[in-house]
Amino acid sequence: MNWKKTGVLITGGTGSFGKAFARELLRRHRPRVVRIFSRDELKQHQMQEEGISGPTLRYFIGDIRDRDRLSMAVRGVDLIVHAAALKQVPACEYNPFEAVKTNILGTENVLSAALEHGVERVLTLSTDKAVNPVNLYGATKLCAERITVEANSYAGGRDIRFSCVRYGNVLASRGSVVQAFERQRERGEVAVTDMRMTRFWIGLEQAVAFVASCVESMRGGEVFVPKIPSMRIADLARLVAPGCRIREIGIRPGEKIHEILVTRDESRHARDLGRSFVIEPEFHWWGTKGRARGKALPDGFEYRSDTNREWLKPADLVRLLKRGPGR
Repeated sequence: MNWKKTGVLITGGTGSFGKAFARELLRRHRPRVVRIFSRDELKQHQMQEEGISGPTLRYFIGDIRDRDRLSMAVRGVDLIVHAAALKQVPACEYNPFEAVKTNILGTENVLSAALEHGVERVLTLSTDKAVNPVNLYGATKLCAERITVEANSYAGGRDIRFSCVRYGNVLASRGSVVQAFERQRERGEVAVTDMRMTRFWIGLEQAVAFVASCVESMRGGEVFVPKIPSMRIADLARLVAPGCRIREIGIRPGEKIHEILVTRDESRHARDLGRSFVIEPEFHWWGTKGRARGKALPDGFEYRSDTNREWLKPADLVRLLKRGPGR
């Protein structure tokens, strides 16, 4: 892929990932044009104040629910990185129709605009919450994954491909548990819902690099999953708020004890690429069957946060937190 000839649109471009991805594109890859698409003018202004600007960068006010506005923003781009979503679990539960309109119907609008304008590559960002979902947010992201993968069916003979990236919690991203612990440590006590709880963790820079590599290798229909470390939430609390009392308050509605990134059923059609997994599509309407790469996974394999072979070390956590969001 020749980045210098590529026009890129980032939906949800003012979020933690979008900011970091835009910054990296401008610094390292230098695409022909980068367009930030989001509905928050204040965050766009703040991005510009932070120096995320340049002659090839454009800011578009708009909502992925608005297909006409999205269609205007998509014209002339070659790649869409779709990061826009409603992500707060309680907010999605309390506003279920809004979650569906943004996360599912908004994703449909992105895919339809790409097909309409012949955008060559679309990569949708997903989450471990989409795997065996127990809350509405996860369910909407599962739907977003599925319609992204199956959108390849509508490409026909054109070189238009759709894939997904699925990863865990992003350290120090806006609204993360790390920020909650940082606020709570001021009073000498932090709240943990369940001391057994584990999560997958990825640094923002790692997430950006992984997405860029998936753009370069995608063939259409894959769900890419990075191999990332786990950490117990209680251990995270101890590192972020050393010396503070930890109070166990009980698991919240819509929460899991452990997360999964690759299920046993998915592992039957997934491959090990060394530093990541790729879940190949089960249906092959667009002629991709038999393209296996990497190694087959063992029978019954499941990529879980509690049985993960890699665990986040305290020194690595401190290093990642010092970098902060978007740096």
